[in-house]
Amino acid sequence: MTPSRLIAGVILLCHALTSFSAEAPPVDSVKTALRKATDYLVSISTEGGYLWWYSADLKERRGEEVATETQIWIQSPGTHSVGLAFLRAYEVTQDEAHLRAALAAANALVRGQLESGGWSYVIEFDPQLRPQWAYHVDSAKAAADFKTRKNTTTFDDDNTQSALRFLMTFLDRATNLPPAELKPVRTALDFGLSRMMDAQYPVGAWPQRFTGQPHDPAKHPLRPASISTNWLHHWPRADYGGFYTLNDNTQSDCIRTMLEAYRRSGDKRFLDAAKRGGEFLILAQLPEPQPAWAQQYNYAMQPDWARAFEPPSVCAGESGGVVRTLGRLYLETGDEKFLKPIPPFFAWLARSQLSSNRWARLYELETNKPIYGDRDGAIHYTLDEISAERRRGYAWQGSFDLPETIAWYERMQREGREKTLAAEKRRRATSRPNGIAVTAILNRQEASGRWVNTNGISMRQYIGNMETLTDYLQR
Repeated sequence: MTPSRLIAGVILLCHALTSFSAEAPPVDSVKTALRKATDYLVSISTEGGYLWWYSADLKERRGEEVATETQIWIQSPGTHSVGLAFLRAYEVTQDEAHLRAALAAANALVRGQLESGGWSYVIEFDPQLRPQWAYHVDSAKAAADFKTRKNTTTFDDDNTQSALRFLMTFLDRATNLPPAELKPVRTALDFGLSRMMDAQYPVGAWPQRFTGQPHDPAKHPLRPASISTNWLHHWPRADYGGFYTLNDNTQSDCIRTMLEAYRRSGDKRFLDAAKRGGEFLILAQLPEPQPAWAQQYNYAMQPDWARAFEPPSVCAGESGGVVRTLGRLYLETGDEKFLKPIPPFFAWLARSQLSSNRWARLYELETNKPIYGDRDGAIHYTLDEISAERRRGYAWQGSFDLPETIAWYERMQREGREKTLAAEKRRRATSRPNGIAVTAILNRQEASGRWVNTNGISMRQYIGNMETLTDYLQR
């Protein structure tokens, strides 16, 4: 070989090695980074639980609201989301430190479970403040006034449902822990699922919030949805927490949780609850010419008010979530009745676009005009009419993933049930993060193990970094 060819070969080899190093970080380095990330989070946890955000000096903390050092949050990206990140890290590394961190997160949730079976948004660990809450673990030693304490299970924002799904996942993956350590978690899961089924109305719907009181079947007759001829055009300040709720995909998240409980346990009660939830969605489809779904329904199965800026209406975004849920029930059961409401809804979507692949979130009942809400409790017909705070604080227009939902349904129709299920499994198995992105995450990690941006420590970003590293190791 000539000297020039030898030099060229060495240059190419060095370039290849450099590219490999940049694009394929060593496995041990990624494992070390994950361990350091977990150790740091454990060091700042409150009784094993977490908030959404911390200032770099840890003096300021937030969930959805300002929080204290004795509080943790449930809703994503709170405690259950961090716990899932620990479980993924354990799954790919088999480092028991991650599993122990997940156990601590699970036990934090156990200590915050309410007597009504689920969770509020926040869990309080201050011994002086905990008596304000009807925590299930305290019920045996509680005073006679226990029933007067805060005891409202929240299904809004996938709050209680996500906590239960985390506990299911934890118990599935923590089988090597001693049974005595798993018992409190299993007890909480069983209690929570049982109470969640109690919270389901006879019509198959779930409320936004549940206080633990039994439902009277006589007050919840089985009937199809309708539109009141004299529906209120101004906010009546009604208590909507008990309404049949689709807002923020509450019903869909409840059904998803029941299906997951069925898959993991084989207990047909959970499948039956999920199917009843789907049958409610079929009944809740509004009549032509607006065959979509509302955000919430009163007990007469008619769209009704929630907050001052959420009038009774036809909802594009939540309806897309209903389509996904009905399709998921079809894939799970093979029952085509769950697909029948979908084509009429797609026809309504086609004639209700604001522009190509853009819809209003809310459409007026009967007229089908786009409408907007504000804190004045009135209905508005243009975005310019509402306050800047409400324009920024609510997704009034958008695609709402509806084009993707339509494409998913059409693909399912073409390929059939079995091929769709197989294709989804393949797609989950073949995703892989870019090695360069992994290297960037490693480079941004501080020696302490944490990631800090200009705004502090964001749990959403932190969890995203851990998930990217675990995906890299798994694939």
